[in-house]
Amino acid sequence: MNSKNTICLWFDGDALDAANFYAQTFPDSAVGTVFYAPDDYPAGKEGDVLTVEFTVAGIPCLGLNGGPHVRHNDAFSFQIATDDQAETDRLWQAIVGNGGEESACGWCKDRWGLSWQITPRALIAAISDPDRAAAKRAFAAMMTMGKIDIAAIEAARQG
Repeated sequence: MNSKNTICLWFDGDALDAANFYAQTFPDSAVGTVFYAPDDYPAGKEGDVLTVEFTVAGIPCLGLNGGPHVRHNDAFSFQIATDDQAETDRLWQAIVGNGGEESACGWCKDRWGLSWQITPRALIAAISDPDRAAAKRAFAAMMTMGKIDIAAIEAARQG
């Protein structure tokens, strides 16, 4: 990994599974080098996967199998901009349908507890509309949603 800045994500022994899932799910994603522990460590044994270099939608990451002591929370999330409803639906279903869970306003969690914002570009355009009344209607519509429904956002924006 050649990046000067890399996001390190803590996993409980399944960093390689997560990296493979992300690489299969998100465009511009891949699994890189897998490092194996040269000796026993608090969360594993010699020869276990210690770290995995991977990329999620162009963002360099390092998965660390650090054990069960640290859990992911909503303070960190990946925000994925989608171009249409089909892409929004596909990514949402990939995350939620593989052991994840739905949340509100386009947020969901994957089975490892990482938070994702599946955010259609149309939503961003609607809630930043210079017509503040249109933006407010779109925002109110978003607040009632789990997965974002672009048609409903556009309908609210139009009034």
